[in-house]
Amino acid sequence: MILRGSELRAKEAVSVNDGSRLGYIFDMEIDIDDGKILSFIIPGGSRLMGFLGRGAEFVVPIEKVVKVGVDVILIDDSDLIVPTK
Repeated sequence: MILRGSELRAKEAVSVNDGSRLGYIFDMEIDIDDGKILSFIIPGGSRLMGFLGRGAEFVVPIEKVVKVGVDVILIDDSDLIVPTK
């Protein structure tokens, strides 16, 4: 399967552990030498309706991605520190 970055950004990340919505892929870390994706970056939720900025981003290593589906990306977040929304 080949996907563009814009197609990945349209997919929501979902936990395979409890089904919670983690957010949408915002960015990626890519190893330029190998051309491989190292991790996805998902922004934290906004604070106080956006007036106080956004919460912390968190990085999902590619090893934690279980499946990239048609609509969602399933992530094993059992040992990731997920910012509160």
